[in-house]
Amino acid sequence: MTIIRWRTRITFLIGVTLVAVVLTLAFTGPGAGASPAARGGKPPAAGKGDNGTVKIHRSTTPVTDPRNEPHVCIFYLDAFGFDAGQSVSWQIKSWPPTGDRTVVSSGVLALDSNGAGHTGDMTLPNGHYKLYWNFTGEHGFAKQKVFWVACPAPTPTGTPTPSPSGSPTPSPSGSPTPSPSVSPTPTSTATPSPSLAPSSPPPSPPSPSGLPITGWPLGLIGAAGAALLGTGGTVMVAARRRRGLHGR
Repeated sequence: MTIIRWRTRITFLIGVTLVAVVLTLAFTGPGAGASPAARGGKPPAAGKGDNGTVKIHRSTTPVTDPRNEPHVCIFYLDAFGFDAGQSVSWQIKSWPPTGDRTVVSSGVLALDSNGAGHTGDMTLPNGHYKLYWNFTGEHGFAKQKVFWVACPAPTPTGTPTPSPSGSPTPSPSGSPTPSPSVSPTPTSTATPSPSLAPSSPPPSPPSPSGLPITGWPLGLIGAAGAALLGTGGTVMVAARRRRGLHGR
């Protein structure tokens, strides 16, 4: 009988306890076990940490673009996702294989209330570089980015080449070496040789008959004519004298 009584009492106590728990949950409401965020409250603020990222952007890329662009010419540094109002200090080093790890650019930046911010546009000589991004409250190492600067060679301008002016190019100031004067070779004047009597008389004009008459026959004819005239004259004079004598 004693064992039965103890079992009855234990069962009764367990039942009372279960009823009390059920009543308690029923009266406290359905939101009793919900989290503060579920009841409309704010979650506990998280401490500052190493959240956030920084990107290399071309000058034409929007600041809202989450991509990283490791090949640029004109570029800027774009940060987002950090804690509100964090202060940033950054530096860029020239990096092998083209650089010697020296600092070539640096600056500071205050992020906005959304943990975002960006630098102005910049450029560097063509080569390989590495960014070191440090910020207040960091627990690890600086955020780093490696990138290349590769700007195209400048194209020649379209300015036309001026044509040379019409003025002659001045000769060198040194007096020119005079060229040796070449005296003209005197032309040999042909000395006229004394005229010699032609071995033959000049040709006579053509006769009316069309046959040429040589010089010697013409001279003989003339001489014969003159002799005949002289003889005739003499004969006439002698005849007149004879007539005069006979007339007396």
